Amino acid sequence: MKEFLKVYLETTIFNRYLETGRDYQVETQQLFNKIKEKKIEAYTSAYVIEELNKAPEPKREQMLKLIPEFNISVLRIDQKAYDLSGVYIEMGIIPAKYRLDGIHIAMAAIHQMDAIISLNFHHINKLKTKTATEIIHRMYGYNNPFICAPMEVFDNE
Repeated sequence: MKEFLKVYLETTIFNRYLETGRDYQVETQQLFNKIKEKKIEAYTSAYVIEELNKAPEPKREQMLKLIPEFNISVLRIDQKAYDLSGVYIEMGIIPAKYRLDGIHIAMAAIHQMDAIISLNFHHINKLKTKTATEIIHRMYGYNNPFICAPMEVFDNE
């Protein structure tokens, strides 16, 4: 068994880390602590950074600082991810208007993540998306990352 999980952090996770009193905020901070302790290997992407850059200040700067603070690796823009997200759209899994949500899933699949951690319950972290993307990933020969919320990737000791 692997020593630690390799996870992709979707945009909502950076946002929730800073949102005091919101659902999943404590669990999100616990996740970041596990990352800092090197118990979880964390990745995000240039696509997430694009989304974070759209946030108003000072939140934008605070979210972006989490990446170097927690030593989160940033994956570059990837044409394969864009193409795979197109399959999700064609199959009716992700609406075309929300292609970026599909790109996050595709980045995690293409880069062989164990999980994509997301609090986007509209398009990413929901049963239809989880089951349909698994089929597509198998058809196209990609890894299938488990789509989950923060607390699903660590044990509460």
